[in-house]
Amino acid sequence: MKIHSKKRFSYTIILLRCCQILLIIGMIIQCMKLFSTSEAIVELGIYFAILLVSIIWERQIMHFIKQEVAHEVENITTIKDSMFSNVVLPVVVIEEVGNIRWCNKAFQILLKEKNIIDKNIKTLLPDLKSGEWILEKQHTQKKIVIGGKTYQVMLEAFTRENQSVQYAFYFVDCTENEKLKLQIEDEKTIIGYLCIDNIDEITHSIEEVRRPMLLAIIDRKINLWFKEREVVVARIERDKYMLVLSCRELKKMEETKFDILDQVRNIQVGNELPITISIGIGNNLSGLASSREDARIAFDLAQGRGGDQAIIKYNDKYTFYGGKTKEVEKSARVKVRIKAYAFKELLHEADQVIIMGHKNIDMDCLGAAMGVYRGAAIFGKKAQIVLREPTFAIKGLYDRIVASKEYDDLFIEPEEAERIMTKDTLLVIVDTQRRSYLEEPELLEISEKVVVFDHHRKSTDYIEDAVLTYSEPFISSTCEMIAEILNYLSDKIKLNPIEADALLAGITIDTKNFVFKAGVRTFEAAAFLRRSGADSTRVRMLFQNDMGTYRARAKAIQMTEVWHDDFAVSVVSGEVQHITIIAAQVADELLNIKGIKASFVLSEVDDCIFISARALGDTNVQRIMELLGGGGHLGIAGAQLKDVTIDMAKQKLKEAIALYFEEGESK
Repeated sequence: MKIHSKKRFSYTIILLRCCQILLIIGMIIQCMKLFSTSEAIVELGIYFAILLVSIIWERQIMHFIKQEVAHEVENITTIKDSMFSNVVLPVVVIEEVGNIRWCNKAFQILLKEKNIIDKNIKTLLPDLKSGEWILEKQHTQKKIVIGGKTYQVMLEAFTRENQSVQYAFYFVDCTENEKLKLQIEDEKTIIGYLCIDNIDEITHSIEEVRRPMLLAIIDRKINLWFKEREVVVARIERDKYMLVLSCRELKKMEETKFDILDQVRNIQVGNELPITISIGIGNNLSGLASSREDARIAFDLAQGRGGDQAIIKYNDKYTFYGGKTKEVEKSARVKVRIKAYAFKELLHEADQVIIMGHKNIDMDCLGAAMGVYRGAAIFGKKAQIVLREPTFAIKGLYDRIVASKEYDDLFIEPEEAERIMTKDTLLVIVDTQRRSYLEEPELLEISEKVVVFDHHRKSTDYIEDAVLTYSEPFISSTCEMIAEILNYLSDKIKLNPIEADALLAGITIDTKNFVFKAGVRTFEAAAFLRRSGADSTRVRMLFQNDMGTYRARAKAIQMTEVWHDDFAVSVVSGEVQHITIIAAQVADELLNIKGIKASFVLSEVDDCIFISARALGDTNVQRIMELLGGGGHLGIAGAQLKDVTIDMAKQKLKEAIALYFEEGESK
């Protein structure tokens, strides 16, 4: 029915009812005149007849309107049912508990089932997770894969009179859009860098006539591997390459776990040392400039961790591949000499020196700090060490330092250091480069000149804005590094016996009595310290333990479990003082057992589980600890797990070891 027709009928009914009211009023008046005049009876009859006709006419009009409305409702219902029943868009209506109340043919075709009414949608589409949506009770949409196709599922809640809430699901096929989106992402271009880590050491270790052949083989191997993956390789220096690739090719390389690392390592042209490469890729899709910057950060991190690995930086997430070989000791002293000269210039410009190490300071950290103190004293600069309180590991050395009158104001609280710092103050960080591990991270934020000396592999939160960074993972300890620096600061360097003992103690503890990572330069540094007045007997006395410590160590060794036939796992428990130190000692002791390649010792301090990890051979405990949020070296590493029990920590450790084997790091 047309709109103006509806309005005309409405006006007619209104007029009829107005007439009826007037007729009724007239009839009442005639009834009052009924006994006074004879014409009143005739008029009353006329009024009654007209009223009767108007009522009949009104009813006919109302009946006609109802028929028209019913007809239109029937048409609309038919259109609605036909539209949702035959439309290609799958639609289903469910109750709040998940039972299906109605669905169209397209939904039946989607599920390839006909009789699905009253079935629960969870049994038909378990991935839909409708319960989570229903809790939201609002319009929402998500994506789901059904039969190899991607659907954007929209949810709408509605309520009918005297009925519970029902939910309509609409399934929109967006497979092609998703494919195009993935295709665009896969084809985006990103940047990477590659470097041969030890080209100088390799070329000097073989005959001169073989050097061109070796370089040609390495270059050919690199170019062929990347050419097979449609990667553009451009050599920018003698040992460095730039990579231009797509995200699709990066995924393919990740599937092979960058086996180019193994292929290059297996090259043999008479070289005794394995050839290793470092790869850094910036998976940043916002632009080539951002990708290049992320690639540089990843590349620096790969080299700072000792090389022989590929690192991919995606936003703030890092993915590591490789890192199987031990760091190669470099015999060249050029780098240390350059770093020493740069440090000398910074000391000349500084008004004072503040030295800071990591939390839970150890012997290597304190020894290196003492060496830096002596370096500053050579140039007449006042130096102080930031320390809240000494740990058990340094108690013997700390007491000797405090007892000496020369070091009356050597140690200061972080708050005092923050108060006295100026824009010309030089802040020297030793034995760590991780912001989160610093004794007082706030000092780093207010300092304008920062120097970092560290021998650990770089982690993702390393200090980036230092004016001078000297980080060499192949060096045994930070004390060895500082001992070499001191040799270049002055021709006739003189150390006090306490300082020489502190540096030698740091080297001794980190090399496990010159067994672990002790190279030629390590013994040369020890010889220099011995000539400077260090005494091995005094140093050994710094490491003496009491009987309670020995008993705790023996108990932990007795309770050791063996995983994977060559991994020793133990727990130091009970009311034991300096439990983390004992755990580290137990981890060292377990490596003396025949057949054990790695050891993991857990200890609990203040609702935090500490894990000390040690390894021999090719096992990379650093990678295992990184999977738990820790870090360290290939053979010495650790991690901290908060808000977990010992059993939960063991389970997490077991999962990390399993993932380590899955990655093929130990192959």
